[in-house]
Amino acid sequence: MKVTRILRPSAALLAAAFLLLTTTHVDAQRRNRDKQDTPPESPKQEAPKKNEKTYESVVKGLKADDGLFKVYQNDEKIMFEIPKSELNKDMLWITRLVSSPENLSPFLGSGWKMNEQVVQWQEIKGRIYLKSISYNNVADSTDAIYKSVADNNFAPIIGSFKIEGQPKDSSAYLIDITGFFNQDTRAISALSSGLRSQLQIRRLENDKSYVESVKSFPINIEVRQVMTYDAGRPPSNESAGVISMKVSQSMVKLPVYPMMPRLADERVGWFTVGNINYSSDALKGDQVSFLKRWRLEPKDPAAYARGELVEPVKPIVYYLDPATPEKFRKWFKLGIEDWQVAFEAAGFKNAIIAKDPPSKEEDPDWSPEDARYSTVRYIASMTRNAVGPSTADPRTGEIIESDIIWFHNHLRSYRNWYMIQTGAANPRARTLNTPEDDIGEMMRAVIAHEIGHALGLPHNMKASSAYPVESLRNPEFAEEYGVAPTIMDYARLNYIAQPGDGVTRFIRKIGPYDKYVINWGYRVIPGANSPEAETNTLDRWILEKANDRMFRFGSSNGSNPEAQTEDLGDNSMKASAYGMENLKKVVPNLLEWTTTAGESYDDTQEIYGEIIGQWRRFVGHVITNIGGVTENLKSTDQQGAVFEVVPESQQTEAVNWLMKYAFATPDWLLDENLLRKLEDFGAVNRIRSTQSSFLNSVLDPVRMQRLIEAEAFKGRNTYTIYQLVTDVRQGLFTELASGAPISTYRRNLQRAFVERMEYLLKNEASSFQAREVNISQSDIRPVVKAELRALLRDIGSARGRYTSDRAGNLHLADLKDRIEEILDLDN
Repeated sequence: MKVTRILRPSAALLAAAFLLLTTTHVDAQRRNRDKQDTPPESPKQEAPKKNEKTYESVVKGLKADDGLFKVYQNDEKIMFEIPKSELNKDMLWITRLVSSPENLSPFLGSGWKMNEQVVQWQEIKGRIYLKSISYNNVADSTDAIYKSVADNNFAPIIGSFKIEGQPKDSSAYLIDITGFFNQDTRAISALSSGLRSQLQIRRLENDKSYVESVKSFPINIEVRQVMTYDAGRPPSNESAGVISMKVSQSMVKLPVYPMMPRLADERVGWFTVGNINYSSDALKGDQVSFLKRWRLEPKDPAAYARGELVEPVKPIVYYLDPATPEKFRKWFKLGIEDWQVAFEAAGFKNAIIAKDPPSKEEDPDWSPEDARYSTVRYIASMTRNAVGPSTADPRTGEIIESDIIWFHNHLRSYRNWYMIQTGAANPRARTLNTPEDDIGEMMRAVIAHEIGHALGLPHNMKASSAYPVESLRNPEFAEEYGVAPTIMDYARLNYIAQPGDGVTRFIRKIGPYDKYVINWGYRVIPGANSPEAETNTLDRWILEKANDRMFRFGSSNGSNPEAQTEDLGDNSMKASAYGMENLKKVVPNLLEWTTTAGESYDDTQEIYGEIIGQWRRFVGHVITNIGGVTENLKSTDQQGAVFEVVPESQQTEAVNWLMKYAFATPDWLLDENLLRKLEDFGAVNRIRSTQSSFLNSVLDPVRMQRLIEAEAFKGRNTYTIYQLVTDVRQGLFTELASGAPISTYRRNLQRAFVERMEYLLKNEASSFQAREVNISQSDIRPVVKAELRALLRDIGSARGRYTSDRAGNLHLADLKDRIEEILDLDN
């Protein structure tokens, strides 16, 4: 989620924004809506006429479930009894995937939120309407502009229902909602317009779709649907011509008394909710963003104000899924309660608690679907992932409930990564039967990471760059600080530690940034009764840490080497060199570490493939330095630039690293004894495609354009596009100067260079790249032509030395012909 840049908002803006969310104003809004949309309450219904069904006869034979609404249902019908007291109340409606079709999307799976909206049930002219309410545009109800905001944001009606009856006391309305769930209701569909187009969805197959369950709890209603669609292009089992999915519809009542929001600041990482405030004194509709966070209030405000640790009125409690294997429960609880130390930094003790689920005897009504209970779900799935979603009040950012999802097969991820990244220096990782304590510690870290998301924290990919690379080889440092200042970075395992360093802790943990960010977002500021009153204190806390790299926040954007996924340390080249040397020690041991007598080589092949993936990651970390731009978020009263070009020496170091570890033939991956147990052939093409992808990334048009822009500002006091292309050409064609034989792998790589030059000379940027670069109007093509001419001269000078090397001679002759054709030298 993008954090909107709200640094130092005006007092008027904050006052107006918070006024919207106070109880008085919420009531005023509702009264105004009632005046505009709702006629006076309908008179009591008359006694039923002859042949009209009574209330009792309508619900006869239906099973009742009491909760937020009383639900009546059987296999054919679903009815809601909506209390009049719940009309015109804000409720959050969330549509999630429970079970998705195979190969639907790498980014969609069980637990994914597909849609979220605020709804209200309203009685108008003798019918019940379900409206989708937006808080994207707001204004103070006392301002004249409020009417314009209301008129230009009229709520769409997503459901209309006949009133089927009322109970004897006339306190509620009974509606038949069966069709709303049985039809393809777009407003609550799990299929976006893009997915419908991609899958060529034609219609809902009603006879293959049904409501699996409807449950009513005190503050929420949960509906499970199985939906089957006629699809022209299903993602799997194409011959079936349909896709089926299980979908959950959750309706959660929002707090009657909204929590006081806290204004977001981009310098501190938080998930946010936001709106455009038209009551701002700024000469525009002003964007306001609030933190997503739980409502934590001290039991003893006086003691809290004195600086004592105080328990919250209502702690954050996570229950374990009853399906969680017993041997893992300890680690899940530790991962949840690891955040206690961070909340202590914010003045709260026992702020977050892990519990086993109650037994049927202890609480027969307990259910993980009850929104009063947050849970860590254990899902038996082949998905290698975990997620930490939460449900938040869009008016204020208050988190209402959360369900962490752990997919069983994520164990496989950490089993593999542990061996690949730490096996060289860590004897405990040299087996696929990872010791229980080690896999438990890794699960603990994953759960803590996902809990962090559910507390409101996004990824902080900048954090790991705060630690000096050499510190991660120090056993005492690694034990105390883990691998990064926050568990919210994608910095999972210490791949830097070398054999003999004595490091024993390789797994991430809660760090200094986590304590800082929880204090910043959750500490109650005594005497501050509005968001405006908090801003000076919050800003001071940021400035106090501004010069300490451990407390900086940043998201990965593909051009900032200080904010990357899966990286460690303050220098990509040093860190990745240590990582590569460790990989070279792991590969020769794969057969010993991954095979069992009488079994196949499947595990060995899987680990080998993931080692290539790790090589790709290391190379990617280094490439980002070329044409890189660092970002250090600042407010306007802080000195210095926000964006700075990576120094020339660092970019040169990156190119030199690539020549050694990316473009030199990776003999360490080409162990014939190993490969002939895994495949009949494929190594040459695999190395070709991998190195070609590295080369294409280095010579990416947008990267080259960033170099051009850096030179435009700095002159030649920076690494230039001319240096880059020349350095790459010379590094890939060293044999032309040395006369060394040109191997199969190098011939492939050299042809890839010439093909990349041709692409840059004859093709425009992709639609995505074109937003940032126009190749034909940039300096890219003159540079490409110059380098091809230089290469042509070098080939001409070198060809005489390859008369006895038939493959080398044919290769150079072919390159000469290709380059002449590209440059159109015959015409």
